[in-house]
Amino acid sequence: MRVTFLAAAFSLAACASPPPATPPEIAPEIAKAEHVFPDDAVLLALIKARVDDGRAAGIVLGVMEADGSTRVVAYGDPGPGAQPLSANSVFEIGSITKVFTSTVLADMVQKGEVKLDDPLQTYAPAGLTLPARNGKQITLRSLSEQNSGLPRMPSNFAPADMTNPYVDYGATQLNAFLSGYELTRDPGETFEYSNLGVGLLGQVLATKAGMSYEALVTQRILKPLNMTMTGQTLSPPMLAALAKGHGPTGELAANWDMDVLAGAGGLRSNMTDMLKFLDANLGEPKNDLERAMRMAQQPSSTAKGPKIGLNWITQDMPGGAQIVWHNGGTGGYGTYIGLDQKRGVGVVLLANTSGVPQDIAMHLLDPASPLIPKPPPPVARAEIVVPAATLMKFTGVYAMDAKPDFLLTVSVEDSQMMVIATGQTKLRVFSEAETSDGGLKVFYRAVDAQITFTPAADGKLAYLTLHQNGQNMKATKLP
Repeated sequence: MRVTFLAAAFSLAACASPPPATPPEIAPEIAKAEHVFPDDAVLLALIKARVDDGRAAGIVLGVMEADGSTRVVAYGDPGPGAQPLSANSVFEIGSITKVFTSTVLADMVQKGEVKLDDPLQTYAPAGLTLPARNGKQITLRSLSEQNSGLPRMPSNFAPADMTNPYVDYGATQLNAFLSGYELTRDPGETFEYSNLGVGLLGQVLATKAGMSYEALVTQRILKPLNMTMTGQTLSPPMLAALAKGHGPTGELAANWDMDVLAGAGGLRSNMTDMLKFLDANLGEPKNDLERAMRMAQQPSSTAKGPKIGLNWITQDMPGGAQIVWHNGGTGGYGTYIGLDQKRGVGVVLLANTSGVPQDIAMHLLDPASPLIPKPPPPVARAEIVVPAATLMKFTGVYAMDAKPDFLLTVSVEDSQMMVIATGQTKLRVFSEAETSDGGLKVFYRAVDAQITFTPAADGKLAYLTLHQNGQNMKATKLP
């Protein structure tokens, strides 16, 4: 899923930096008339540069030309004990799962099993009353178009294990949240990306079909496309081919296991299978499944916000191309799929590092879309000594205001402040300065990031501000 985690915030923040001109050794290759994409040596150079500069552990990149031919290049570290990276390597695909969920929805709509504008309440279990506002109900359409009015994550999302944050969030917690939540905007009014909403959609469709989410995706998509290395559960062959995930500082990251919200980001796959999925989404549809896929891609105008169909986002690129895409990320993986229907081409990128290096894929789809430069070296910072009693004032759990599923847990251990972010390992931070309002500035040494703690005052809750790559991201302390 788009990852709403610290590592994802890092990579997204980098997009705001002024990019350099397209490297001269790349642009001429892309311009070749016989192919949209450059030759394998240039493709390999693109991902090799990203790995060698330390921004990714490993990357597998696949391209599909208009004639249906595909090419795959791979480079980097698969992780200890893992097989060398290749088209067979398995990755968590995160929020790309959402377009699988919406494809299932489109297929069920085309077969008359559900309607896009069916109220969600129609499919709710007995005794569960779903939120509505001003007489408007949440529908299957509003869930898949990301305008349901539901928040990004439920407020009772409180992982016991931050390295595997979704594993203990089940139907009981979901129903408890939905029963008590009051919408702050009308369903269908405006875009608001919601892992909760699409996870709920996957659960509803699975219940309607009388099977698990994984079984539903397998029946409707994976078996028809012969995608044998894709699923929520790691089969023995998938486990053997699994690339090990890495966090933002290169440390190994745990895999994520999802329960009731699996439809938002629970699938794993490899490049071979993802290119089959890409192929089925390109060109004139040849069967009912492909017709459902084209339906899912069509942008809707039902709400304010970006062009979005059923989870697929349509973006007008600086060079004139129109790209249909989605990306994804978990605690140790970053992924992207994008296609250009007009030219009949597409790109898939799978990386085993948190954060999504999607600028590479977008640059290949439209050379006018720039590559993101490596951030400059961090500024040297000096540590000051702060008593443990002072550090203790700032301990607790903080939820990112813009990304409530991204939590920062602050603790003090042996007089040292430690911070653990959702899906990542615990890292030490170092005191830099005490502020005039009684707050504290700290910095990481493992990554170029800093935090400013602001204590509660004037009726406002305590909060912290995460500073990285020119962004200042506020997280409010939970009661």
